[in-house]
Amino acid sequence: MTMKNYFNIVKTFLQDLEYPIHFENESEGIFIINNETEGLKNLIIVVTDSILIVEQYLISLPNASANVYKNLLIKNRDIVHGALVLDEAGEKVIFRDTLQISHIDKNEIEGTINSLILLLSEYSGKLIEFSKQ
Repeated sequence: MTMKNYFNIVKTFLQDLEYPIHFENESEGIFIINNETEGLKNLIIVVTDSILIVEQYLISLPNASANVYKNLLIKNRDIVHGALVLDEAGEKVIFRDTLQISHIDKNEIEGTINSLILLLSEYSGKLIEFSKQ
């Protein structure tokens, strides 16, 4: 299948799951989802020929201590789908998950997004605390 076909499949899954698509660009394979009641703001979903990437910017850590990074790594162990990662500059904390596109199904996408929503509901206070250090 081509990226175009996967793009349409993913779009159908997102619509079935009732996630509001704020932006889409089929030629780039990008969706942006917003559902602020669940904590999703500019959730980026990228469809490629081989993988599906889900990313949500969470906080900036311009002056984080080793203890903050240690706590984030410990929290990674609790996350069911996806992980907390840093951007290339090491200052932005992002939730990221990658899924193999050739076997993608609605349950996998829902599991990833639910994992992010659960993380935000359980850990947002701690993330805010880290961003203020």
